[in-house]
Amino acid sequence: MKHKDIVKKLTLEEKASLMSGKDFWQTQNIDRLGIASIFLADGPHGVRRQAEAADHLGLNPSLPATCFPTAATVANSWNEELVEKMGSHLGMEAVAQNVNVLLGPGVNMKRNPLAGRNFEYFSEDPYLAGKLAAGMIRGIQSQGIAACVKHFAVNNQEERRMVIDTIVDERTLREIYLTAFEISIEEGRSKSVMSSYNMLNGAFTNENLHLMRDILRKEWGYEGVVVTDWGGSNDRVAGLIAGNELEMPTTAGETNAEIVAAIKSGKMKEEILDECVDRILELNFSTTAALQGKKPDIEKQVHHHMAQKVAEESIVLLKNQDQILPISQEKKVAVIGDFAQAARYQGAGSSIVNPTILDHTVPNLVQSGLTSIGFAQGFNRYGRRSNSKIKEACALAEKADIVLLYIGLDEVTEAEGLDRQNAQIPANQIELLDALYQVNPNIVAVLSCGAVVEMPWINQVKGLVHAYLSGQAGAKAVLRVLTGEVNPSGKLAETYPLRYEDTPSYYHFPGKEASVEYREGPYIGYRYFDTAGVDVLFPFGYGLSYTSFEYANLQITKQGVSFEITNSGKVTGMEVAQLYVGSQSDHIFRPRKELKGFIKVQLQPGETKTVSIPFDNKTFRYFNVKTNQWEIEEANYDILIGQSSRDICLRGVLFVEGTGAPFPYDADKLPTYYSGKVQKVSQAEFESLIGRKAPNARWDRTQRLGYNDTIAQCQYAKGWLARFAYHTITFAHWFFKKIGKRSMANLIMMSIYHMPFRGVARMTGGVINMPMLDGILQMVNGQFFKGFSHLLRERKKLKVAKGRMVRAAKGEV
Repeated sequence: MKHKDIVKKLTLEEKASLMSGKDFWQTQNIDRLGIASIFLADGPHGVRRQAEAADHLGLNPSLPATCFPTAATVANSWNEELVEKMGSHLGMEAVAQNVNVLLGPGVNMKRNPLAGRNFEYFSEDPYLAGKLAAGMIRGIQSQGIAACVKHFAVNNQEERRMVIDTIVDERTLREIYLTAFEISIEEGRSKSVMSSYNMLNGAFTNENLHLMRDILRKEWGYEGVVVTDWGGSNDRVAGLIAGNELEMPTTAGETNAEIVAAIKSGKMKEEILDECVDRILELNFSTTAALQGKKPDIEKQVHHHMAQKVAEESIVLLKNQDQILPISQEKKVAVIGDFAQAARYQGAGSSIVNPTILDHTVPNLVQSGLTSIGFAQGFNRYGRRSNSKIKEACALAEKADIVLLYIGLDEVTEAEGLDRQNAQIPANQIELLDALYQVNPNIVAVLSCGAVVEMPWINQVKGLVHAYLSGQAGAKAVLRVLTGEVNPSGKLAETYPLRYEDTPSYYHFPGKEASVEYREGPYIGYRYFDTAGVDVLFPFGYGLSYTSFEYANLQITKQGVSFEITNSGKVTGMEVAQLYVGSQSDHIFRPRKELKGFIKVQLQPGETKTVSIPFDNKTFRYFNVKTNQWEIEEANYDILIGQSSRDICLRGVLFVEGTGAPFPYDADKLPTYYSGKVQKVSQAEFESLIGRKAPNARWDRTQRLGYNDTIAQCQYAKGWLARFAYHTITFAHWFFKKIGKRSMANLIMMSIYHMPFRGVARMTGGVINMPMLDGILQMVNGQFFKGFSHLLRERKKLKVAKGRMVRAAKGEV
C-alpha cells in the first residue's frame, strides 16, 4: 500500500466514512490527518460543476464552461491527437473550477440506435471508441486531475437501467463491450472508473466479482478507484468486497455503518477495506496536488476556438449531389429551420453544460460569406405542425437559389434516462421538407442530432451535412464547411441503416422487464450489416470531401501495413484511412471484417504520402471460451484498407501463426452465428452460445415487491395505495406529454417510473433510509397500517439520530 502509515492512523469508522460521499458531489474529509474532500463533476464534453442546488439530471444550471462537441460527434473526427488536445482543455477548465475527478469519457457501445444516451458515447466499434477515449483521458489527466471512464459495463439502454439484467456471452462481453474499457485503462491510464447501474449475467456490475476482480483488477492490472454511478449501490458490502471503493452520493452514514458492522461480524476482512482506503487516498492526494497553487487562466475565446476546431473536423458530409456544396457567394440562400436561430448543440441529462459562449447560425450569416435573403422558422421545435410557418418558409424558398434547411432531433428526444421511441425525424420537419421540395429542389440539409436517424427523405435533398451535436461553436463550424473555408473530413463512427427494423438488436431492445438478451452476439453495427449482406444507407466510416483521394502500393509485413494516399483533387483535404482485418477460416464464427487501425492524414492537391498503420495485440486476437483467454487462430487473414467499411481500396492477405488453442464451438449448434444473420436467434441457440439456461425475462408478478423492483411494478402490487400511485404517475406522464411539457414527462419516467425502491434511499442523501423504506414496502405489499406505523417509527429514530450527530458536531454531547 502507498499510504500504509495514514491508513494505520484511521479508526474503523473513519475508514468506512471515506467509502461514500460527504454530499452530492464531494467525498468525505478527515481534517486531523490532512485528508481533504475531493470534488467530482460531470464532464464528458464540458465541466458541469454545480455551485448550488446539486442534482444529477442536469435540471439546475452549473458554472459556465466550454461546451465541446459530444463524444458521438468527436468520434467522427477519427483523430486521437485532436481528442487528446480537447481533453487537455477539459482538464484545464476542471482545475480552474477545483474539480478533482471529471466524470468521463463514456465508452459504452452503441448496440442499438435508439439507446437514449448514444450522444454521449463514441461508436459502435470498440477499437475506435477505446483509442479516442484513451486520447481524451491522457489529455484530461495531463493537468494532474483524474478522468473517470464509464459506465462499466454493458450499459446499453436507459429504460430500467438501474435494475435490468444484461445477458451476454463471455466472448461478446470481452470482444465488444469491454475492449474500449481495456484500451482506456491500458493506454489512457484512467485513474478512476465508474461502475454502471445494471446487472451483468445475474449480478450487479459493481458487485460482479468476475468483472471487477478477475478482469479489471487481475487481468488488466487496474490500480485506480471505482466509483458507483449516482445511487448505483445495491449491497454496499458486496460492492466493497468486489472492489468498488467509492459510493456516491452520500447516504448520510447509513452504508458506512453497514461496512463497520460487516467487519465486526467477520463478513468482510478489514484488509479489504484498507486496500480500498489506500486507493481513495492515492486519488485524493494526487489530484488535490494538481489543484494547489495558481489556477490556469481560462481564455474563453481560445477554448471556444478549440471547440470550433474539434467541430470542424467532426462534421460529416453525407451527400453532395451536383456539387451543390460548397456554396459560393453568388448564390442567394434562404435559411430555414428552428435550429438555425437556436442551435441544437448538446444532449440532455447529467452531461448538460452551461456554455461560456454560444454561436447560432442566423447571427453569423453575414460574416460567413453566404448571401442570405432571409430566415424562416419553418417548424415548431417540439413537434406541432404549423401551416403558417410552412407557408412562410416556402415563400422565402421560392426566391432563393439554394435552400439551407436546419433539421434534427430536439433536446427532450435525446436525454439520459430515456430511450428514443423511434428513429425518425419529427413529422412536422418532414412535412416542411416535402413542401419546400415542391417549390425549390436545391436543398441542403444540416442535420443536428446525436444518434442514428432514418432518412426516407434523402432523395429530397441535394446536400446533407451532419453536424451531430457539435458544441457551443458548432454553428460557426458548419457555416465554414458550407462555404468551403473548411473541407469536411469527418467519417461516420456508426452505421446508418435504411430502416431501424434492419438493425441486429431490433427484436431484443430494450429489455422491458427483468432482463435483456444480447442474442446478436458480437454482430453489432457494421459487423452485422457487412457479414449478413444487409444494405445500408451510409456505412461505418463513410464521409465525403470536397476533394478526392487515391490509394496505392499496399505493403504488408508481420508488423503492419504501409500504403500511399494521393490527393487527386484540387482542394487541400484530410483523409481517414481505415484498416480492417478478417479471417478466411470458418472454424470460428466471426464478423467478415473488423476495424483494427486507422490514421488521419492531411494532403495538399496532388500530394502523395506514404502512411503506416501498425498491428498491435488486438489485431488478430479472439476470446476463446474454452481456454478462457485471448487466442490467435492460425489462418490466412484478409488485410483491407478502405475509405469506409464498404469502400475497400486496397486488399492483401497475410498468414498468421496461431496459439494452437482448441476450437471453442460446435458449429452444428450455432448455425445462425456462423451465418452472421443473427436478427432472429432462437432461445435454444442463444442458450448454446451462453452455455446455460437464460433467466426468465419476465417479472414474477406473484412475489412481494422488494428493494430492486421498480415503481413501474406497482401496477400489480398488493397494496391499493401502490396501485393508485402507479396510475397517478402514468396519468401525469400522459398529461404533461399531451400539453407539450415533454421535459416534465421525461423527468417522471427517468426519476420515478423506472426507479427501483432502493433508489428512494440511495438518492435522497439520507432523508429516507433503508429501515424507512422497509415500511414503504410493507405498504406497497398490502400491509398499509403496519407499514405506515413502521415508517413513522423509523423516521422518528432517524430524526433523533441526526439531532445527536448535530449536537456532537457542536461539542454539546
